Amino acid sequence: MFTGNPPRQGLLGRFVAGLARTRQGLVGQIGRLFGSHSPSLADLEALEEILIAADFGPALAQRLIAPLHQRLGRRDLNSVEQVAAALKQGILAILAGVAPPPSSRNHPTTPQVLLFLGINGSGKTTTIGKFANRLIAEGGSVVLAGADTFRAAAIEQLGLWGRRVGADVVCHQAGADPSAVVFDAVQAACARGATHLLIDTAGRLHTKRNLMEELKKIQRVVARQMPDAPHERIMVLDATSGLNALVQAKTFHEAVGLTSLILTKLDGTAKGGVVVAIADQLKVPITYVGLGEGVDDLQPFVPETFADALFANS
Repeated sequence: MFTGNPPRQGLLGRFVAGLARTRQGLVGQIGRLFGSHSPSLADLEALEEILIAADFGPALAQRLIAPLHQRLGRRDLNSVEQVAAALKQGILAILAGVAPPPSSRNHPTTPQVLLFLGINGSGKTTTIGKFANRLIAEGGSVVLAGADTFRAAAIEQLGLWGRRVGADVVCHQAGADPSAVVFDAVQAACARGATHLLIDTAGRLHTKRNLMEELKKIQRVVARQMPDAPHERIMVLDATSGLNALVQAKTFHEAVGLTSLILTKLDGTAKGGVVVAIADQLKVPITYVGLGEGVDDLQPFVPETFADALFANS
């Protein structure tokens, strides 16, 4: 599913702008905490609280701070720059350890089927539209499937995105069987020689058992027509929901086995630590992030770029 990356410098600029609130809340507080004096034990305890407030979570915050405690004991921690560099290294190690596997579909003769999951309000349908735009800009042909039949607004929104980016849309009326929509969409994508089929699904509360069963049924319908599909099960998470996003992702992962994650609205939160917490606990690759509202603001997630942008000017 992974599309081409923009030049490194251009991508870094987007991340620097998109992470401004998190950087101000995290790195800004670190600078104010340490000032120009050498770090102390009390400083490290306060730093742990800063990380927790940024939604790294208590356990991960302790692990990131542990090497700093060791260096402090050896009198090898003398400046805020050293603190920032050590944190950056720890964060990068976590993110780089959860990389997406290389695609095994080098010369596909059938569409790549991407199943998009996520609760209502996560930005799932908008993300599908933006992702379709990326694929089409790179020469792909895309079919969108409106399997969120519980919300007429979702079907209408997907249709608008289809017209906007030039993708075919397969949908039924509100209240229709989602699996029937998916069956028709797979047939249409194969018949039209599409390179990708992007399936929008319902997003009622993640605690509803019947939603998970419905998603499993959709997977079975796809697999009966294309035994190796769906090729990706992508969960779209709202970064502004903080660690609640991690709870949601765990529930979906247990039910359907997620293959990758997309975090939206990263530019709208000061708690970007959730990115690291999710990668650390779920071990599912984060492949794209939303850094703004524009159609081209869905950008590939590159761990090195994220870390560089988070600690820019530190």
